[in-house]
Amino acid sequence: MPTPPYPPSLSSPSSPSYPSYPSYPSYPEDLERPGLVRTGRSTFVRPIRPEDADRLVAFVGTLSRATLAYRSLGPVVRARDDVIRRGAHVDYLNELALIALAGDEIAGLVRYVRDPEEPEHAEVTFTIRDDHQSEGFGRLLLEHIAAAARARGIRVLEADVLADNARMINVFLASGYRIETGPPGQIIHFEIAIDPQAQAVARAERREHTAVRRSLKPLLEPRSVAVIGANRDPLTIGHEIVANLLRGGFGGSVFPVNPRAERIAGVRAYASVRDLPEPPDLALVAVRAEAVPDVVRECAEVGVKAVVVVSSGFGETGVEGRATERELARFARASGMRLVGPNCMGVVNTTPAARLAATFSPALPTPGRVAMSSQSGPLGLAVLDFARRLRLGFSGFVSVGHAVDVSTDELLQWWEEDPGTSVILLHVETFGDPRRFARVARRIAPRKPIVAVHPGHADSAVSSLFAQSGVIRTRSLQELFDVALLLAHQPPPPGNRVALITNAGGPAALTAGACAASGLRVPALGERTRQTLRAALAPHADVSNPVDLTPTATAAHYRQALDAVLADDGIDAAVVLFMPPLADKPDEVASAILDAAAARPDKPVLASFLGGAGVADLLHRGDLVVPTYTFPEAAATSLGHAAAYQDWRSTPAGVVPDLAGVDTGRARSLIASCAPGPVPAAVAAELLASYGIAVRDSEPGPEPGPRSDPGPDAFLTVRADPVFGPVVAFGLTGDYADLMADVAHRVTPLSDRDAREMVRSLRATPLLDGRTGGPGVDLAALEETVLRISAMVEDLPEIEALELRPVRLLPPGDGVAVAHATIRLADNTAAGGSS
Repeated sequence: MPTPPYPPSLSSPSSPSYPSYPSYPSYPEDLERPGLVRTGRSTFVRPIRPEDADRLVAFVGTLSRATLAYRSLGPVVRARDDVIRRGAHVDYLNELALIALAGDEIAGLVRYVRDPEEPEHAEVTFTIRDDHQSEGFGRLLLEHIAAAARARGIRVLEADVLADNARMINVFLASGYRIETGPPGQIIHFEIAIDPQAQAVARAERREHTAVRRSLKPLLEPRSVAVIGANRDPLTIGHEIVANLLRGGFGGSVFPVNPRAERIAGVRAYASVRDLPEPPDLALVAVRAEAVPDVVRECAEVGVKAVVVVSSGFGETGVEGRATERELARFARASGMRLVGPNCMGVVNTTPAARLAATFSPALPTPGRVAMSSQSGPLGLAVLDFARRLRLGFSGFVSVGHAVDVSTDELLQWWEEDPGTSVILLHVETFGDPRRFARVARRIAPRKPIVAVHPGHADSAVSSLFAQSGVIRTRSLQELFDVALLLAHQPPPPGNRVALITNAGGPAALTAGACAASGLRVPALGERTRQTLRAALAPHADVSNPVDLTPTATAAHYRQALDAVLADDGIDAAVVLFMPPLADKPDEVASAILDAAAARPDKPVLASFLGGAGVADLLHRGDLVVPTYTFPEAAATSLGHAAAYQDWRSTPAGVVPDLAGVDTGRARSLIASCAPGPVPAAVAAELLASYGIAVRDSEPGPEPGPRSDPGPDAFLTVRADPVFGPVVAFGLTGDYADLMADVAHRVTPLSDRDAREMVRSLRATPLLDGRTGGPGVDLAALEETVLRISAMVEDLPEIEALELRPVRLLPPGDGVAVAHATIRLADNTAAGGSS
């Protein structure tokens, strides 16, 4: 039966009676999300609030008769204003409405109403303003309402659509969700199963990727740039941004904005952004913090598409500053703009299509194949200067500052398709959406290495996220650039076997030790290789590995030795050590190394010219570069990272498998019957049984006594991290975890590859796989248990903590035995905030 355009709120006294569900806060702030539609236009999606009543009336007033007919499934009946206003009052659980904003107005609205007879079903309706109906708001709102509905126990969204409403029908059919339709007729009934299916996720990712790239084009490839706060004084930030834009060769228009100047850096200045001859694609804002909101509002009014807020004085100042920058982001997204910053140093894009140096950095990077995102403005200045001294060229550099809008994972998606970028560097302090970051990084890393530095060295969740995504995590900025220097100029090694060539024994011994610490091997050379070396080198040269050419070695000796070891099938890479004072001229040795590297481009060559000033310049010949390091340990560490990365990307990608014997309906019913806090042991056992995990002891009490067989006991736990979501931990009980901290972590959802790597990543793995002499344990059953736990906490977000202890690991073929389990549910009423 058709519903009126805006039904009365279900929180009114006449509301139907619903089963008991966890209560939600009066206004769930967690549903406030920025969004991008297909065209690249930005918007802000949030739940409707009572104070939106007048905005809702205005929205309905803009709708054409055709749109109203599609919405009401029949003849148009204009609702009274008081009825429309009631649509702004929802309980956020049994009825929820989300609005997408365009400026201060509603561009689109989606609403679900739970069915009191079938609480896992809800009717969903969409209304998009006529002038936004071809931009993709419907698909965006479907993704947002589906996620919110799933979190509230709804599994099926139902919709009635007129048969000639082609746009809405295409939204449903193109969503990727499993859809059933009623018999053909004037009205088509859709039932949309909103459990995230692989096809739905893939289609949402493609839509998001297209929208992200379109939204970032005005930021990274603008046709015109305004600098608001430009200054005539060369010592000011505003002046340097203008000067760098001109010095960098930007081909579009540059508009300095300053009400008290006629010309800046030789370019005509304008009193206000409203006085510009055209709306610029990009505006850089370098004014006092208190003036920034008004400037950003002016930019929105004239049609600026992207804003970079260089100004500081926001989140770093405290609570008020953080609130101001969040409001800036909301306003920018609702106005269709993208925003970088605040507290950043600008944007650089050296590609020929852009030639954009929108930064105040005194050191502009040379063109190259490395792109970088940095969350620290001051750090960015040092980074660009250091990279220039290393002769490491950049294709792009973005200082995201506080990253209130444009995020690291969005920049990854831009550089993913940039043909001028082959390596991506990240300085990451915080994650906006860790799961989206992992999804994007995992897609990019097999083709382009991603190298990241994060300040929390002991943070197991961050390490797990990077490991699962194929991101190379470094411990310092120096290490970040050491790895970048290798990957930007040489291929990752096909394996971990390294040959060392030296003219001094001491440095070679240090390098061999550093290789072992980095997961590399320095194996003996093949007999044919040794024969070749004996014939070519002095009789007293050591032709094992390291190959010691002695202090009398010449450039010719280096070339012959490097040719020989690179031809050895048992060698994957070479590190060349050279002490300049002890032999021929460094330029001749460098030339010999370049010649040998050019002859074998499939194997990386690294160098360390100890004590040689300026030798890095000697190892550049056009596009051919052999990375050189002051100390050989850095070369070994970089090569170790590259070898581990190559091993990761050569391993078949994992999948999140469909598991047999899972009864999600039964599990959800059990969850709905429990209050927040600890779950009774019998119910916990039933929940786990719903996911195919049997618990032997479902009654509370002391941990079972010692096991009779010699196998080890383990534990599996899940904790809901406020940033990363569910984090699974696995380890062996006793001293292994308590004293040795031998615990593996992964972030859900886990693929079969994640589970396999997790259970084999412990230092105690020899106790599990039989290498210590025993039969080992049933690793396949253990991996399956890990996958079932991952699926359970993904399906049931109410689970805040879970612990299986002990998990008895039995011999191969005998499975595992969970002796005891505890589960705790989150208190949803503590989440979110009030309006």
